[in-house]
Amino acid sequence: MYNFDEIVDRRNTESVKWDEFPGKLPMWVADMDFKAAPEILEALQRRLDHGVFGYELVPDTYYEAIAHWFRERHGWEGIGRENMVPTTGVIAAYSAAIKAMTVPGDKVMVQTPCYNAFFPAIRNNKCVQLDQPLHYENGTYSIDWEDFEKKAADARVLLLCNPHNPAGRVWTREELQRMGEICLRNNVFVISDEIHCELTYPGHDYTPWAALPEELVRGSVSCISPTKAFNIAGIQIANIFAKDPGVLRKMDRAINDNECCDVNVFGVTALQAAYNKGGAWLDELRNYLYHNARTVYCYLEDELPQLQALPLEGTYLMWLDCRALLQPGEPLEGFSERFAAHLQEQGLVLSTGTIYGAAGEGFERLNIACPRTTLLEGLKRLKQAADTYRFTKS
Repeated sequence: MYNFDEIVDRRNTESVKWDEFPGKLPMWVADMDFKAAPEILEALQRRLDHGVFGYELVPDTYYEAIAHWFRERHGWEGIGRENMVPTTGVIAAYSAAIKAMTVPGDKVMVQTPCYNAFFPAIRNNKCVQLDQPLHYENGTYSIDWEDFEKKAADARVLLLCNPHNPAGRVWTREELQRMGEICLRNNVFVISDEIHCELTYPGHDYTPWAALPEELVRGSVSCISPTKAFNIAGIQIANIFAKDPGVLRKMDRAINDNECCDVNVFGVTALQAAYNKGGAWLDELRNYLYHNARTVYCYLEDELPQLQALPLEGTYLMWLDCRALLQPGEPLEGFSERFAAHLQEQGLVLSTGTIYGAAGEGFERLNIACPRTTLLEGLKRLKQAADTYRFTKS
């Protein structure tokens, strides 16, 4: 019904993804090369045709759309106007949450490698970043529970990525509950970034943090938005959910302090269209992305076995273990940057692993949210870069 094979020319449109690196194939920053759902475009066109774009009230229908979506799609009950605060984006949301729940010098725990925008949000709020590295073994990531417990004893906040970017993990309910129990014992406040929550694949269901037992939810906020899943990231809109009324008041105060409390008129329209009418489009998108991931696995197995694509449980961002390209005696330190240079020589831009923390050394992040012909061209350039890297290092 929807055509995800359509090539949309995004060059010279002031696109961060396409115009930051002229002449190169960009498969880095996390937006998609697909047009938004027709149902969203139609709603935006009706709003545009009105012709007046003043300050926007957030109507009851906005909150009703969110509540219906999360109840029907994810079994999350009890979400509504009384426990949400709209804001301009998820980064603004979790930054405001850090501001509200910490004082300068507090430690904020992150599970590395993790989304790189977490780092400045911690630093800008005058807090201290506390790395809790994920355990990597046999091509997948898990939580080092002993280390998690140790770090939780020293942290004020856990800044959680659920699903995890860039590892591609969709945390299970059991994993989330165990994290929550440890945080509760140690009085650690949880801020859950759930912007990728709709982008999961067969066998891996998203569990909202706020759907955990009540005692775990009260010391937390959840940051949600349709922008990633529906490719409307440039239309800034997100919501902060808090079960505890006192916490919600702090969130409201923090987003006002941060001057990110006035929402975009088009964001209000786009969110309602996405949640009310975008389900079929999203289902087809997830199927398309799932097969894009299968394409990557098959290509690497046949053409580039030195690279390993980790299992993609969620997001559209594949995490590539490139360390087998290292030559005997070559240090791991600096490898990601060296390989990134070879990628750019072949006209391909990925996200260098070390921007997600030191634990990302030796990895690259590949954005597969593009037409399959574009993906195949990117994989061809990836192979050329790997081949030239091995040749020049041998």
